Amino acid sequence: MRDRGQAAEARAAAYLSAQGLHILDRNFRCRFGEIDLIARDGEALVFVEVRMRGRDDFGGAAESITAAKRARLRKAAGFYLSRRRGTPPCRFDAVLVSGMEGRIEWIRDAFGA
Repeated sequence: MRDRGQAAEARAAAYLSAQGLHILDRNFRCRFGEIDLIARDGEALVFVEVRMRGRDDFGGAAESITAAKRARLRKAAGFYLSRRRGTPPCRFDAVLVSGMEGRIEWIRDAFGA
């Protein structure tokens, strides 16, 4: 399962890079949680949650980003920002990898800060 997750994150990073984003960090961990990818999109700092679902029987990948997960992401992003000078414009994106063929859906500003 971990290998599939790492593969999904690698595909998401490659996809976002091809779309013009610059990947700054992968698997940023702190006491509040983990952020899969941190990227720069122009002036914006983008915190990316990558979700993979093999099947959509029990809801797609987007539905698996719960309110609790969003709260942990916000706290982890706040910690990341506290270690930087200045606060650039930020957003939270989601990259959804679904199905065995690995369809990718990129949702910009998936949930507000």
